[in-house]
Amino acid sequence: MNLKDMYIEFFESKGHKRIPSAPVVPENDASVLFNTAGMQPLIPYLMGQPHPYGTRLCDYQKCIRTNDLDAIGDTYHHTFFEMLGNWSLGDYFKKEAITWSFEFVTKYLNIPLERFAVTVFAGNDLIPEDKEAIELWKSLGIKEDRIAKTVEDNFWIAGESGPCGPDTEMFYWRSNDPVPDKFDPEDNRWVEIWNNVFMQFNKKVDGTIEELPKKNVDTGMGVERVTSILEGVNDNYMSSIWKDVIELIEELSPYTYSERPESMRIIADHIRTSVFIIADPAGIRPSNTDQGYILRRLIRRMIRHAKKLDIDINSNFEELLANKIIDKYAKYYSELSNKDIIIEVLKNEKVKFSRTLEKGLREFEKVSDKDIDGVTAFHLFDTYGFPLELTEELANEKGIKVDVDGFNKKFKEHQELSRTASAGKFKGGLAGNSEIETRYHTATHLLNAALKKVIGPTVHQMGSNITDERMRFDFSCDHKLTDEEKAKAEEIVNNWIKEGLNVTVEEMSKEDAINSGAECMFIEKYPDRVTVYSIGNDEVVSKELCGGPHVKNTSEIGEFHIIKEEASSAGVRRIKAVIK
Repeated sequence: MNLKDMYIEFFESKGHKRIPSAPVVPENDASVLFNTAGMQPLIPYLMGQPHPYGTRLCDYQKCIRTNDLDAIGDTYHHTFFEMLGNWSLGDYFKKEAITWSFEFVTKYLNIPLERFAVTVFAGNDLIPEDKEAIELWKSLGIKEDRIAKTVEDNFWIAGESGPCGPDTEMFYWRSNDPVPDKFDPEDNRWVEIWNNVFMQFNKKVDGTIEELPKKNVDTGMGVERVTSILEGVNDNYMSSIWKDVIELIEELSPYTYSERPESMRIIADHIRTSVFIIADPAGIRPSNTDQGYILRRLIRRMIRHAKKLDIDINSNFEELLANKIIDKYAKYYSELSNKDIIIEVLKNEKVKFSRTLEKGLREFEKVSDKDIDGVTAFHLFDTYGFPLELTEELANEKGIKVDVDGFNKKFKEHQELSRTASAGKFKGGLAGNSEIETRYHTATHLLNAALKKVIGPTVHQMGSNITDERMRFDFSCDHKLTDEEKAKAEEIVNNWIKEGLNVTVEEMSKEDAINSGAECMFIEKYPDRVTVYSIGNDEVVSKELCGGPHVKNTSEIGEFHIIKEEASSAGVRRIKAVIK
């Protein structure tokens, strides 16, 4: 049985309800480009909002992390990965969480006790050592030498203040070397496989700590890492998750995996991540900003490494690889049914990059009458996608040199700028949803309803992005809005704000919500029980399925102004607006 199926079956037997995986592009959270952890889509519920499925939840969640993209190519890093998680929202706590974790790992997965160890919170000036967790592990048969205590690695908090608590991490001895009697978490042969976070405290802004009246459990287990452990391989790409993809790459290339492992891992990783980004309901397409930039970079990096493997990039290699990924995951993720769109996007970006490569070759001819300095080499890389080794190879044929140190210096500067620029995009956690973002979020519902009145009932929300400074709203529309249409939509929204309409919320089945006329974006991602927000007093002006957050009354929003209307993609327009 697949690890995902085993996990869900186990926790359903413990009274948990399986919830569907959220999209990889988060809704109503501008702090991150992608969902980077299994808990991220559950933030509102960990903060106290009731979940439609109750207090015991489990799932497998699609995640994407790109902050260590340069590490892809080793045996265990991935940009796209799946996280198994189970949650208690004010229900069970440490005893059940630890006991069930141990049962699943040792009884269901049959991981031998001699290769098992744990870390727990050692305590600090504010919070004592987690003796409860220590005693629970001992009661389950874990020797004291296999329980390590740390401070920084075993305490979780999203930001400077807010919900927080100790965690306990489980480790597996992933090596053929003899297993040491004493557990040293600094020894990288011990690999973390599962983490249980106990949200039992609240850290105030003044630094003091108080017990939370309602305590939560948040857990996470990586599918790729645990699968490789269960199958006894020290290279994730040799596990059943990847092996057939690697074998297909070997068929497309004259090289074997043992000859060119790094490039094959990068291609396998990047094609999988690209497929899931393209398939996501948010409709991300290659571009030069935000998620679209990440997608473009992944596809182009994959193509560069295909060239390194002497794969014919004018063939349909990307289609063959994408179909392999789609076939592997279609059972679990319905969005992969958009196979034709996925293949088309990959092919179009490949064709564009091929043209860029040709332009880059012409640019190289212009500058290759002398040695190539670092700035020029980086320009070829940044503008035309030339990897340094390609520039060096071409230079060698002409008998000229490349300033590698100068290139590396420029590349490092570029990385630092990228990290600085995207720092806010990857912070995530429980610190989002400020008051202004909440006002903006309710304003998107009003704008959606206003556009239906101005343009017609065929208008539907296609996406949104909210920050403290502005809102961005994508909607289906086949024409550029006239000045009159923009003014009318703005007027309708402001009139509803001035009327002080109440915002109410209720839970119901998804079927009842749709039958009641509630609108929603990407119906397939919602669970069987949903939250519906209605805006109106005597007459309801907006009714949508949504996870929130919202104001209680439209009078709290402020004055609404449309500042720009433009094309987003074919058949989709974009409005940028502010509230004052």
